[in-house]
Amino acid sequence: MTAVTTSKRTVRIGSRKSQLALVQTYWVRDELQKAYPDITFEVQTMETQGDKVLDVALSKIGDKGLFTQELEDGMLKRETDFAVHSLKDLPTNLPEGLMLGCVTQRVDPADALVVHEKHKDKQLATLPEGAIIGTSSLRRLAQLRHHYPHLEFKDIRGNVNTRLAKLDSGDYDAIILAAAGLQRLDFGDRIHQSIPSDISLHAVGQGALGIECRDGDEDILNILRPVLEHVESRDRCYAERAFLRELEGGCQVPIGVNTTIEGDRLTLVGMVASLDGQTLIRDEVTGSRADAEKLGVELAAKAVAQGADKILAEINETNRS
Repeated sequence: MTAVTTSKRTVRIGSRKSQLALVQTYWVRDELQKAYPDITFEVQTMETQGDKVLDVALSKIGDKGLFTQELEDGMLKRETDFAVHSLKDLPTNLPEGLMLGCVTQRVDPADALVVHEKHKDKQLATLPEGAIIGTSSLRRLAQLRHHYPHLEFKDIRGNVNTRLAKLDSGDYDAIILAAAGLQRLDFGDRIHQSIPSDISLHAVGQGALGIECRDGDEDILNILRPVLEHVESRDRCYAERAFLRELEGGCQVPIGVNTTIEGDRLTLVGMVASLDGQTLIRDEVTGSRADAEKLGVELAAKAVAQGADKILAEINETNRS
C-alpha cells in the first residue's frame, strides 16, 4: 500500500438513513477517524428504493440494487467516496466502475427468533400450530416451511424498531431477524433463539459490512483496507458471493449458506429451496482458502446438477407475475 495523503482533506461516506445503517456507518467512520485524525470523514445519507417502498414484499419490487443503487449513483457521480452496506444487501454483480473494496470482521451471521411475550417459554419447534411468523426473506420462509410446516408465515417490512413494535402489538406470534442487526442496535436481549444452521442457513454475507468504492481508487483503498479489512471474513464472504453469483441469484431468492475456516481450509455449505419448502437442495465443498471463489463456483455447479437452476427459474417467474 502507498502512503495516504491526509492533510486538510475530507472523505465522504454514503449511507442509508435507517437507524441500523447509520449505526454501522458511524462505526466505520469512527474506526477510520481514530486511524486518520487529520482526515475529516463526512457521512452523507440517502434514501434507497427499498427504504421507500414498504407496502410491497421485497421479492415483488425487483432485486437489483434495491438498497444500494442510490448510494452507488453517488459514488459514480463523485458525490461520495465510498459507501457502507450490510454485505447481504450488496448485489454480487456491481455496476461498472465500482468494486467491493473491503469486508469488515463478521459478527454472528445467524438468524434469530424473536417472540411475543405470550410465547416466552416456546422455541420454533414448540410454537403452537398456526402461529404467525413474520419474515420478509424468501430464504428464511422456504427453510422454515420445510422444517416447520405447522407454522403460518406472513410478510413483514420496515426497520428493526418497526418490526419489533408490530410483534409486540400482537400482529405476529414471532418474527425472524438477523442476529447481527439486533446486536448492533442493542436489542441482543430480544434474541429468544439463535436458529441453528441445520435449520436455517444464513444469507450470503450476513453479519459482515461491505465497503463499496470506485474501482481502482487506490487512495481510498489505502485508507480502508489497513483499518477495516478482516481477511478471514473476506474469504468466507467471497466464497458465499461466488456461489450466489454463479447461480444468478439475487438477495430475494431462497439461497442460504454457511462457511467455516480451519487453518487454511474453508468449508462452504449451500442451500437452494422451493418457496413451499417441499424441495430443498443442500450440499457442501471444502478446499483451500486461497481458492475461496472457486469453491463457490464448484458448489453452485453441484447444486445445479441437483436441479437448483430449475427451482430458481420457477421462483423468478413467480416473482415476475
